[in-house]
Amino acid sequence: MDLKKKRRIGESIIQGFLFLAAALSILVTIGIVYELGTEAMLFFTRKQWENTNKVITQSLEPGFTEFIVSESGATINEGDLVRLRSEEMLVVNVQDERLKVVRGAEDTEPVFHNEGTTLEKATQVTFLEFFGKTEWNPQIGKFGIWALVNATLMTSLIAITVALPVGLSVAIYLSEYASHRFRSILKPILEVLAGIPTVVYGYFALTFMTPLLRYIFGVDVVEIYNTASAGIVIGILIIPLVSSMSEDALSAVPNGLREASYGLGATKLETSLRVVVPSAISGIAAAFIVAISRAIGETMIVAIASGAGPNFTFNPFKAAETMTGHIVRISGGDLSYNSLDYNSIFAIGLLLFFMTLILNIFSHWIVKRFRKVY
Repeated sequence: MDLKKKRRIGESIIQGFLFLAAALSILVTIGIVYELGTEAMLFFTRKQWENTNKVITQSLEPGFTEFIVSESGATINEGDLVRLRSEEMLVVNVQDERLKVVRGAEDTEPVFHNEGTTLEKATQVTFLEFFGKTEWNPQIGKFGIWALVNATLMTSLIAITVALPVGLSVAIYLSEYASHRFRSILKPILEVLAGIPTVVYGYFALTFMTPLLRYIFGVDVVEIYNTASAGIVIGILIIPLVSSMSEDALSAVPNGLREASYGLGATKLETSLRVVVPSAISGIAAAFIVAISRAIGETMIVAIASGAGPNFTFNPFKAAETMTGHIVRISGGDLSYNSLDYNSIFAIGLLLFFMTLILNIFSHWIVKRFRKVY
């Protein structure tokens, strides 16, 4: 009897196709990370020139090292690198509006400059400033990312406060209480919520949820654009994700555990909460973390309903712009390629990527740590 493995062409083709699909997904992820990282590092390493709105008040000969600038405009300090047209200069002394400089810095050529030439100042974003400040406005040299991160975390926290208890309750009902016929009707209806375009959810938040909050708490308390309404509607959006994944985890618990619990005199509710839910905790935790990642990455709802300007506030009834909302707003404008605002989009995107990556790694750890094998 020939027991040698026989080559099956069809199976080999399918195996090759699956391998190519997996390799393609990995390559796409690597490409995204590479592009984000490359452009983000330009944001931190490239010298950016900021218009100070100051002009020189006299013509400047190539040999002159002191000159007076106009009073209006941005502040210039010792050690700043400034530029007049193509010539760069290092500021060594500042007395009122009189600057003393070293001409021809960075191997540029000292040249003649006409009166009224605009002075530019070099800026470079540091990690300390990026992660250490709370005001974000790259156009005027403010690079504190916490204004955007705080709004993102606020909307996500509100969303999971809504979605997690509701989604888990729905999952327990579908798994433990609902009849097979009712489950087959209710589950598709819930999943329809996930198929509604998020822009529709955004206008639902703006035209229904915000007026409702203003009616409850007062128009003087709740602004038209606010993170509370956006967070609540994001929570509604991710309820199907939480309920579907949690219900799958609960349904995977062996019926023998339920029957043993009933045999010991436990009620259906006690069995559900004290036996089934703890047994499925790894899958439920994974569902929660995936839902949080989905809430953090939501774009259109926050772009429409939460506000269109960075604002570091802990008041959910105030307008505040999230990371994704800021990316959408800035990308939709007249953005110059390789400008400071352009590079800042990739820095924000890379930070978002790492936030969701950390959550996904934590999700895998939770599943591995608390998984129970029956």
